[in-house]
Amino acid sequence: MNKSCLLGRLTKDVELRYSQSGTAFCSFTLAVVRQFKKEGQPDCDFITCKSFGKTAEFMGKFLSKGRQIAVEGRIQTGSYDNKEGQKVYTTDVMVDSVYFADSKKESDNKGDAYEEMPNDLPF
Repeated sequence: MNKSCLLGRLTKDVELRYSQSGTAFCSFTLAVVRQFKKEGQPDCDFITCKSFGKTAEFMGKFLSKGRQIAVEGRIQTGSYDNKEGQKVYTTDVMVDSVYFADSKKESDNKGDAYEEMPNDLPF
């Protein structure tokens, strides 16, 4: 079974794009706080996610940087050769569902929402 459920904050605004065939898609990064960490380790993981179709259109319309969301999807790995001819391996979460995870008040007043997050996040 390949199932992934994440709760985190968007590190930047969602950029909705369309393929040549007209399919909506977006790629985004979620900052997911680590529940347990050892000293010297980061406070969170930055996880690359991708969505397509109606899910991508929803995200492009309603979600922005700092918004806390929950996503469900599956992990997909891949690889490509970079300009130097080296193989680069990728791991992404292919999102099937997205849910708001903060309140309307929290999203309108983002300063309060950030108090729960570690101070060294890039947003």
